[in-house]
Amino acid sequence: MDIINSLIYLAHKVIKFYPQLLSKHFKAFGFILFSLIAAKQAIGETIQISFTQFDTYSPEVAHIEVGDTVVWLPTSEGHNVEFLAGPEMNNIPPKSVVNSSHSILFKKSGIYLYGCTPHLNIGMIGLVVVGNDLRNIKNIKEVELPRVAKSVLQKLIVDAQSYANSK
Repeated sequence: MDIINSLIYLAHKVIKFYPQLLSKHFKAFGFILFSLIAAKQAIGETIQISFTQFDTYSPEVAHIEVGDTVVWLPTSEGHNVEFLAGPEMNNIPPKSVVNSSHSILFKKSGIYLYGCTPHLNIGMIGLVVVGNDLRNIKNIKEVELPRVAKSVLQKLIVDAQSYANSK
């Protein structure tokens, strides 16, 4: 993905500083630029979330776009990923194996709530916000959670809403 971003940046610089190249090779240049932009949209980004030694995820709230992939990395032992709520639960595996990496390609916008099965009672939860879409926030707020996890969820929802309002 970084290569595609670099090529798009370079193409913008060519357009700005060398317009004579563009006029001579308009069709080829236009095709290349269009292809790069389409490839960027088709490939999606990959975001990494770590299991921390403090029984949290880092980051706790991930903001991604439809088509992006999240990879959870077992940087600390004894953790997993279990999805608790989201707009498309039928296509999400219910939980990962403890101490294993886990990845999911998100195809539907909305908020996804997940937690660590062994540490849910102490509030090890996280949110993935896809497409800056908060429409299912009410469903997320209504998920039955242990008291500490519910308190953590309230903080994460505030963070998600603050980010959405800043865009």
